[in-house]
Amino acid sequence: MNDSFMSHQKLRRLTLTMMLVAVTVVISRIFLIPIPLTRGNINLCDAGIFLTALSLGPREGAAVGALTGFILDLLSGYAQYMFFSLAIHGIEGLVVGLLAAKFLGKAGQVLVLCIGTLVMVSGYFGSDSLLYGISMGLIGIPANLIQGMVGAIVAFFLNDKIGGLLRR
Repeated sequence: MNDSFMSHQKLRRLTLTMMLVAVTVVISRIFLIPIPLTRGNINLCDAGIFLTALSLGPREGAAVGALTGFILDLLSGYAQYMFFSLAIHGIEGLVVGLLAAKFLGKAGQVLVLCIGTLVMVSGYFGSDSLLYGISMGLIGIPANLIQGMVGAIVAFFLNDKIGGLLRR
């Protein structure tokens, strides 16, 4: 293949990845459930991260995760979480993308999405505990689990419909 074709493919992939960041930020801001106890919220961020990682792989999953997490915290006024979210959601997308290539089929997808959810939940347990103490870390676990599970369910069902379009 010539260099021009490869450059075009890389540019196309980068553009698609950045569009997925934008779409994930928008759906995460539209579908927002405030959690008064933790002063945080449940959103669909993980759905976009999971869908990207399942469809495009670990690099794109990590990019969408990291950038989306960072941008959402910036827009939501949670500056203290921006860099934590960049790392947590970036690792989440990376792990799901890497494991999705190894665990194929519907059962494999379910396993991979559960692992991705646990990565996110454990990451926020750590960051909440570091920022506010272990009790706040523990209090945040149920809301983070719900967010991760909702994201996993949405991504699981959308992957059949949208995943094929993204892989083209």
